[in-house]
Amino acid sequence: MADWELLPKEDTPRPTEAPPRIEPAQAVYRKHRLVLAFAVAAISDVLAVAVAFAPPLQWLLDVVTAFLLFLILGRQWLILPGLIAEAIPGIAVFPFWILVVTSIAVWGKISKQPA
Repeated sequence: MADWELLPKEDTPRPTEAPPRIEPAQAVYRKHRLVLAFAVAAISDVLAVAVAFAPPLQWLLDVVTAFLLFLILGRQWLILPGLIAEAIPGIAVFPFWILVVTSIAVWGKISKQPA
């Protein structure tokens, strides 16, 4: 029978604080794009209330907003339902653009390079 020797467990010092987390560049890039997209969506939703009684201006605002979000977030098909919802008269008072950007933040991907 072999002689086995039990070694005592080594006591390794454990750090009391976790090292600071360094975010990858892509995560920072994504956050900046989301912040910019939320700002565009919020400004558009506020302006939509102001131009609610001038449908041509409202349509122009919605097309410009959809185009800007397309540039900021990349090719996102979730922008199209927001544009359609904003085109329906009477429901433009709801913050659809903010909901669109939120849904892209939750379910969509933000490409590294815009469309």
